[in-house]
Amino acid sequence: MIKSMTGFGKATINYGSKNITVEVRSLNSKTADLSFRISSSYRNYELELRNEITKLLERGKIDLAVMVDNNQDETPIEINIELAKAYQQKLMGLANALNEPQKNYLDQILKLPDVLKNEKKEVDENEWKMVKQCILNAIEELNKFRIEEGKSLKADFETRLNNIENCLTKIIELDANRIKNIKDRIKNNLFEIISKDKIDENRFEQELIYYIEKLDINEEKVRLKTHLDYFKTTMNEISAGRKLNFITQEIGREINTIGSKANDASIQKLVVQMKDELEKIKEQSNNVL
Repeated sequence: MIKSMTGFGKATINYGSKNITVEVRSLNSKTADLSFRISSSYRNYELELRNEITKLLERGKIDLAVMVDNNQDETPIEINIELAKAYQQKLMGLANALNEPQKNYLDQILKLPDVLKNEKKEVDENEWKMVKQCILNAIEELNKFRIEEGKSLKADFETRLNNIENCLTKIIELDANRIKNIKDRIKNNLFEIISKDKIDENRFEQELIYYIEKLDINEEKVRLKTHLDYFKTTMNEISAGRKLNFITQEIGREINTIGSKANDASIQKLVVQMKDELEKIKEQSNNVL
């Protein structure tokens, strides 16, 4: 089943006085490229989170944001009032000893060691379990988004593959008379320059066969049809993005070879149409997980 690498998921939970909202976005990427915007209080769990997300989302450019809105005012900054008073006494005593005028020492005191302390509260395990569950819920929503996008990609692939197959069917029809037309054209052009009675028929036929063999596209037609069928089958596999990219390269190789060998204006036009469809498939396959 095809899944897109593009997606968005959002989830919200309440824990005590906190409203926790998680948003996760993903775009196409060859590897798992993770970017986090989370509170510093959850940093201890970042490695665990990276491993979990990589396992669930496999690859893509993934942006995770965890936003916490606290309904209660929390003041993580503490002031050591006793220490501040001691600093003030010492500064006043120093000013007296140096015969300096007394002044407001508050600015200097606040900059002295240990007067201000950032009392960072540790996150308890229960809170982290709730946050992690919220993240998993958002990832589940993102995966649903990816599946829906994958359905659109699959429908587009099927349309373009059918267009290429239709072109191939027309090429097969045109190819039935192509070799005969090339032979007749070469003979007519040659007979305009050299009279027929001066040509060694056996030698001419040998050379003509050698030349025609280089224009034969039967193998390319068979391989192209095989690759198209393989692409359709692979679309039903899990995480087939890289595989589909390889198959499109093989399809392109056969189309190019048919174009280089065709030596026929009508077939060349069909080759151009197939290349156009294939380019659109390549663009979309880069977004398949």
